[in-house]
Amino acid sequence: MVTRDDFVTRFGGVFEHSPFIAERAYDAGGAGLELTAKAIHAVLSAQFRAASEAERLGVLRAHPDLAGKLAIAGELTADSRNEQAGAGLDRLTPEEHARFTQLNGAYTQKFGFPFIIAVKGLNRHDILSAFETRIGNDAAQEFATATAQVEKIAWLRLSAMLPEG
Repeated sequence: MVTRDDFVTRFGGVFEHSPFIAERAYDAGGAGLELTAKAIHAVLSAQFRAASEAERLGVLRAHPDLAGKLAIAGELTADSRNEQAGAGLDRLTPEEHARFTQLNGAYTQKFGFPFIIAVKGLNRHDILSAFETRIGNDAAQEFATATAQVEKIAWLRLSAMLPEG
């Protein structure tokens, strides 16, 4: 059986900078689970959904801006850096970078958290299109969309770490 510390060390970063989710998942029975992406995702997502709205907002706010200052400074987590690079966000033209910067600012101003999208399988044009569409959402709709994207990102990260099961 895996210890709480080992579980949190291994899965604490699946939900960006939010180890409390892994801590609660372990306490809720995660210790006895089969180590598959499906099982771990289910227990982590259940804790994310059970978290207060303020806690879920904190998870959203823990995500970096796409192609933002942290990316330029090389200060993203390894997962975020690899995900953004895979979508070509590290190779933006100056015009594309300016558009992402403008949208990041407007989106965060409107919703209070950064634009979040599971970028795997998308290119910078897909992401920009989704960004431009979603900025027109209302706050409740976008909170729901962003939290669903956080769970999708968690699934993709876990699928890279564990057998799917």
